Amino acid sequence: MVPIYQTSTYAQDGLGRNKGYEYARGKNPTREALERNLAALEGGVHGFAFASGMGCLDAIMKLFKSGDRIVCADNMYGGTPRLFDRILVNFGLKFTYVDTRDPQQLEDAMGPDVRGVILETPTNPLMHLTDLAAAAEIARRHEAMLIVDNTFATPVFQRPLETGADIVYHSTTKYLNGHSDMIGGAAIVRDDDLAARLQFVLNAAGAVPGPFDAWLVLRGTKTLHLRMAAHDANGRRIAQFLAEKLGEDKVFYPGLTSHPQHALACRQMCGFGGMISFEVGSREAAERVMGGFQVFAIAESLGGVESLVNHPASMTHASVPVERRAKLGITEGLVRLSVGVEDIGDLLTDVAQAIS
Repeated sequence: MVPIYQTSTYAQDGLGRNKGYEYARGKNPTREALERNLAALEGGVHGFAFASGMGCLDAIMKLFKSGDRIVCADNMYGGTPRLFDRILVNFGLKFTYVDTRDPQQLEDAMGPDVRGVILETPTNPLMHLTDLAAAAEIARRHEAMLIVDNTFATPVFQRPLETGADIVYHSTTKYLNGHSDMIGGAAIVRDDDLAARLQFVLNAAGAVPGPFDAWLVLRGTKTLHLRMAAHDANGRRIAQFLAEKLGEDKVFYPGLTSHPQHALACRQMCGFGGMISFEVGSREAAERVMGGFQVFAIAESLGGVESLVNHPASMTHASVPVERRAKLGITEGLVRLSVGVEDIGDLLTDVAQAIS
């Protein structure tokens, strides 16, 4: 096992002579082991670990300058537009939101001031997909950086760098760690110059994880392929069960043949994972359903070995304005599941009695 270097500063051989480490905000051996690990998993060259997924995204946005415009997917984790629209706009960055399911909408939003494109695929919580190859081609043609949140799919099921993304980032809190016992983020790149800029931001701004948190994610990556296979197998069974009971139009899961982007999912992903959303019609119905679960726990977050149920409108996306939620389809009756790795019989029984 990689040692936990619980070290803040390093003894040096002499003035101007160190062993590659000076102060742990810049580098830590445990963190570096994690960064190399994640870079390899994503097919990248350089990895950077952060104290949280949002800390990672904030560091990435520091690569831009006042006046730059970023084109964003309109359906993302609620904390992302909160960071953009309530904090970063105050520093002169501009953000345009489009439905990136349609490459033409992305193309139409581009312009000479666009320096970046940021998206999730699949999205949280509506499971929208973006054609990564098409988005990369558009971004490259307009000389914009393509940044992809790969938290839901993980590198087990999808590797955006291989289809042209410039930066892939994760909330390592979720599937990469997989045990709901730490908070972290990570970014992976291939380009050396981009890596140098991101390393400078990491060291200068200092949103780095402690060595024990880095070690916990390293532990998680050892079983990532096994856990993702279990999440995927359970997710497919539960999504199919929900579609049969509630109707295919009420269940959002790219692994269902009824999903409007199922063919794209099959083309750019090699698994569909354990994230499922479904519509029950009202907040009252959602509250009844969520209160009926016994194995699934009501909680924020996702991606752990345990199954969780979430109400996006009042939890993960509560900071998104009501009118924007309504436009996107994040209704008061939308329920999101993070399907864990427990016995599928127990999970199906739990879902069945919760929706009954």
